[in-house]
Amino acid sequence: MAKHVRALMLQDSNPLSGVIETDETYIGGRERGKNVTTQNKAVVFGMVERDGNVKAEHVPTAGARVLLPRIHNGVQIGSIVYSDQARVYQTLHRIGYYHDSVNHSIGEYSRGLVHTNTIEGFWSQLKRSIDGTYHCVSAKYLQLYLNEFVYRYNHRKTPVFPVLIEAAARRAR
Repeated sequence: MAKHVRALMLQDSNPLSGVIETDETYIGGRERGKNVTTQNKAVVFGMVERDGNVKAEHVPTAGARVLLPRIHNGVQIGSIVYSDQARVYQTLHRIGYYHDSVNHSIGEYSRGLVHTNTIEGFWSQLKRSIDGTYHCVSAKYLQLYLNEFVYRYNHRKTPVFPVLIEAAARRAR
């Protein structure tokens, strides 16, 4: 039953606009601290509008060929994109976005309005919720769980139950 409820929690296809933060995270695999590699971990890419909606997707890799098309399809051209200094984001200014980044490796997490704290906060909540509620999630169903947490985040200012009932009624027609 929970799987069917999660299937109702689809992500919006409208592009994000304004000030956008992008980042990727890794879920699963070995315990933190035991092995710092990303082997056996699922890659999750996310984008969030400041004071707005979030999008998250389980992706095969964190390379430019995978992430740049997702940014192009999910963010309006001309938007401001903030990220960390991953190489994949270095070409964003060439494809129509204003881009700036913070350098986490030197301890820089904020420089005025330039930060990725919103998406990092979403990752933190996502990981705590998976660990505390579900304990582990298989890569096969990870996207359904991501949809659930994105849905909850995007509807954080409205009651979720009536919106879900309406989605179920539309689907039943």
